[in-house]
Amino acid sequence: MKVIRAKSAGFCWGVERAIQVAREEAQGGRRTVYTDGPLIHNSQMMEELGKEDIREVGDYQSSSTLDLPMEEEKESVVVVRAHGISPERRKYLKDLGLPFRDGTCPDVGIIAGKIKSHAERGFAVVIFGDPKHPEVTGLLGYASGAGHVVTNFEDLNNLPRFESGVVMVSQSTMFTHEFKELSSQLSETYPELVILDTICGATKERQSDLVQLVEQGADVIVVIGGKHSANTRKLAKLASSYGKPTFHIETAEDIEADSFAGFSCVGVTAGASTPEFIIRSVCEKLETF
Repeated sequence: MKVIRAKSAGFCWGVERAIQVAREEAQGGRRTVYTDGPLIHNSQMMEELGKEDIREVGDYQSSSTLDLPMEEEKESVVVVRAHGISPERRKYLKDLGLPFRDGTCPDVGIIAGKIKSHAERGFAVVIFGDPKHPEVTGLLGYASGAGHVVTNFEDLNNLPRFESGVVMVSQSTMFTHEFKELSSQLSETYPELVILDTICGATKERQSDLVQLVEQGADVIVVIGGKHSANTRKLAKLASSYGKPTFHIETAEDIEADSFAGFSCVGVTAGASTPEFIIRSVCEKLETF
């Protein structure tokens, strides 16, 4: 079977940076690194990082109290993951008394800055995103209580009436066309709506490259990435929207030859938290079918 791989697949620069930060702090395992929730949404990569004593603590949304060992044989450090955190969470982590390093994706940091500056000027903040996603949880913390999360038109209709200016931003990993549709609808109610397209370039690139796989003749799509990964789930949803049979998998072990019987060309893409070694192993297995 012919395998076509998307031009952009796997780690985005924000994820690469977060991993680099954690590895620098771990110093090859000489120090223990605690990440506040999973550093990235890929359990296989977290397992690899664990070999360097980079440990995930807390929960998915970075909201629980951290139960860290009081005494360690070696020095330890706290690292913020790529999704970012709220100002309140940042204060909590720094108050733990351990060395602190920020691995927040700079693109997410820019979104937080835009929200903060508008909230300080009295704007209501509307965030297009998943209210349960840790990135959104963190971003809401910069809205000073004036933040509202929407995922669809129903959410827009349920927003309170704003008497001040309104700004709309997006979680970095959402669909561009959905953001345009929702922001256009909101602007009908608030003609002076400030619309800031904060969907990151890597997300847009991966979505565009997936469409190219379809145009190049792929009759089935494989999307590789963690089940918790928002951008990976978006890619799988996009592939399905083109009427293509789509498999969202985490590793090569998740695919069976029988599932691909009757297909001659498979397109392969991967979320921004998927390491290269997993993408390569999936492609190699598909080529044997």
